[in-house]
Amino acid sequence: MFDTILYEIENGRARITLNRPDKLNAMSLKMQAELSEALWDADARKDVHCAIIKGAGRAFTAGYDLAGGESVPISRLQAENSDAPYRGYRSIDDDIWQLERAQRYRMAAFDMHKPVIAQVHGHCKAGGTDLALLCDIVIVADDAEIGFPAGRDLGALPNQLWLHNLGPQWTKRLLLTGDTISGAQAAEIGFALKSVPADLLDAEVDGLADRFALIDPDILAANKRAVNMGLELMGARTLQRYAAENDARGHQAASARAFVKRAGEMGLKQALHDRDAPFGDGRVRVKGPERRDEHGRLIDEE
Repeated sequence: MFDTILYEIENGRARITLNRPDKLNAMSLKMQAELSEALWDADARKDVHCAIIKGAGRAFTAGYDLAGGESVPISRLQAENSDAPYRGYRSIDDDIWQLERAQRYRMAAFDMHKPVIAQVHGHCKAGGTDLALLCDIVIVADDAEIGFPAGRDLGALPNQLWLHNLGPQWTKRLLLTGDTISGAQAAEIGFALKSVPADLLDAEVDGLADRFALIDPDILAANKRAVNMGLELMGARTLQRYAAENDARGHQAASARAFVKRAGEMGLKQALHDRDAPFGDGRVRVKGPERRDEHGRLIDEE
């Protein structure tokens, strides 16, 4: 059915697997569109009580596909009128419009009636954090790597639920530097409900899905929507709209333009290396002092 995800229904749950393991499940626009379609299908099915989003291979997802990936027509009409003057990315309003378009695909996890669990292992970077935090519950492997390094030079976040989950100080600490935390640390500061050893992650998530399967889906929906309405009353949805506009603002920064130029000249991999190298290993210490060696690597406490 899909090119970039796997979708299966079993035992009262929809399991959606981001399936570009050779690209660390980098989220192309096509993947985001297919994810949205699968989530809404799961929400409409009477035999589904919850959805689980996970990643194939070594990562949940390393973030948005900066290489672009396959394009997705805005509509069937665009596909039939390819010469018509549709929006691109030339103006700042075009940029905002395209960011909002992609955001609508991801917002399916937040907007659908049934609960969604993010099952996070390996890399959960940049757009991966956007997707995870739009889910209702995040369960992570202890050794997962979580952060938004693209905030160092490429722009701002096109989704913003960090604040509601982590509070302002940890949100700023992580987003203003692009530094990373482990899954265990993510559970300590509110990014995730809990962390578990990587070999127990499947069982932990399935155990929660088993419990959801005991509850009438309409009751699950009523309770999810009450909580999400509370978030909306606190401004969560308005903040999502602002996040897209703010990311377009960030794209105008000199560093963002310079990154795009370097990536074109040296290749994306080298541009990312050059950006991140000054930050050493990029790790954060949640408790205790952060002492680093001459290469910027965190010195483990004795």
